[in-house]
Amino acid sequence: MTDIGTDPREPVRRRTGSPFKRPFMARRCGGLRYDVPAKTAGRHGSMSPGKLKVMQETKPPERKRVRLVIPSRSDPFLRNFTELVGGPLGHRSAPGIVSPGFFTVERVLVILTVLAALAGILLKNFCRTNGWETPGQFYATCYSDFPELFRNRGLGDGAFPFITPGSLFEYPVLMGLIAGATALLVPGAGTDDPRVLGYFDVNATLIAAVWIITVLATARTNRRRPWDAAMVALAPGIVLAGVINWDMWAVCMLALGMYFFARNKLVLAGIFIGLGTATKLYPLLILGAVLLLALRSGRIRALLITAGAATAAWLAVNVPVAAANPDGWKYFYQFTQERPAGYSSPWFAYNLVAARLGWNPLEAAAINSLALDLFLLACILIAVLALTAPRRPRIAQLAFLIVAAFILTNKVYSPQFVLWLIPLIALARPRWRDFVIWQAIEALHWGAIWMYLGQATSGGSTQHNIDMPYYVLAVVAHMLATAYLMARVAWDIWDPSCDVIRRHRIDDPHGGPFDGAPDWLRIDLRRPAASLVPWRKRAVAESHSA
Repeated sequence: MTDIGTDPREPVRRRTGSPFKRPFMARRCGGLRYDVPAKTAGRHGSMSPGKLKVMQETKPPERKRVRLVIPSRSDPFLRNFTELVGGPLGHRSAPGIVSPGFFTVERVLVILTVLAALAGILLKNFCRTNGWETPGQFYATCYSDFPELFRNRGLGDGAFPFITPGSLFEYPVLMGLIAGATALLVPGAGTDDPRVLGYFDVNATLIAAVWIITVLATARTNRRRPWDAAMVALAPGIVLAGVINWDMWAVCMLALGMYFFARNKLVLAGIFIGLGTATKLYPLLILGAVLLLALRSGRIRALLITAGAATAAWLAVNVPVAAANPDGWKYFYQFTQERPAGYSSPWFAYNLVAARLGWNPLEAAAINSLALDLFLLACILIAVLALTAPRRPRIAQLAFLIVAAFILTNKVYSPQFVLWLIPLIALARPRWRDFVIWQAIEALHWGAIWMYLGQATSGGSTQHNIDMPYYVLAVVAHMLATAYLMARVAWDIWDPSCDVIRRHRIDDPHGGPFDGAPDWLRIDLRRPAASLVPWRKRAVAESHSA
């Protein structure tokens, strides 16, 4: 058995269960490296077995290289585009085993992310040059919350969210701390245009760095499929909406949490999930996926450790602020409860149609109740799928379904919420055709909302603006595209043979303690007697012992 790509000067560790009994060394032949027994290598002038034994005892073990999955070879959609550059990578190549030199996968991903981040900044160049003024910022599709909050929440005048007495900030604690800390990095005082531009540039630069970390965390979550992180690096949704708000910070923390969870470092995973929840509430939803997998596998300890660490991290951020400034801390939750339906939510689209047709609009209280009921119904259906599927679902699949259900039923949908789903779909279903179609529809919706806001704020005539029905159609298209991805992920769960991740005898590379775990609880809806339940197993064991 060969191990191509190892250092010819160093011994190669014998694999467990190898039929060879002698230690191995790597030699070079025709530009490739291969393994030969140490005794044979000694006859050809290499080091003696005694020296080899000393090196084996003193040399630290090397990380085993694995063969990588290459999208140009495994994804039918991308394979069609490789004809322009000579076709897909050859089947006799060994990516991941043979060293690629300087341009490793992660370095290429970082380069792609930097280029995408620069493209995102160029799209905002009109506002960087002319200022963020209404309605021009909508028509130029360069709107960002950073200038608005810098001018209107006291950030430019020295107010620090949750710290300055009397300051109110409609975001969670850690996001407010990030907003205040980045304001301190802008020299000068006041809210003039140069300081507004400086505040935007500081936050855009930090978001680019956070984006890179998210890409690397996604790439390392599955060692055999690092190229799936190219979806995160090149996602049009992040290029267009990455610098609207600070959501990318929460996305990064959740990506780090999933990376550590995949490595069985549950405390670190919980800490980053808790910090992400203190930045934006949605990372909390991944604990729902952990709960379902803990029930399916019976490994409750993984849930308790992860949830406990997440709770401790969230409390460490929130308790000091709640104690020092209770009114400022409660404002975010009060604002969320009382605010009307947000742009691009299904509830806002319904109210637009209702106003045009003369129907009664939905009030905030009714929307809160309906949104919660529909989300709980979606969670019940996801739980039924997770506990009845023929094979235990992967954690990324369940996390994507829960977050997507929250997005579709929530009373608020901002254009940057698409960021939440991109790393999750890269792990749950890395199919480039569906990803590109979904991102194209999200880009159309992204343009439609700014055109609609331009018309609403300028009062311009309909013939020179996008009319309401077209905006509603864009909202419906965005919802249908997201629902389509949910259906495909759900089908992959029900029929694991369609899951591209589970090929080559792989179970759940993102699952950490759940990877390879046998079922502890599985419900068979068609044949309840065939269900696997823990109390039935105990009864059978007791009967045998008696």
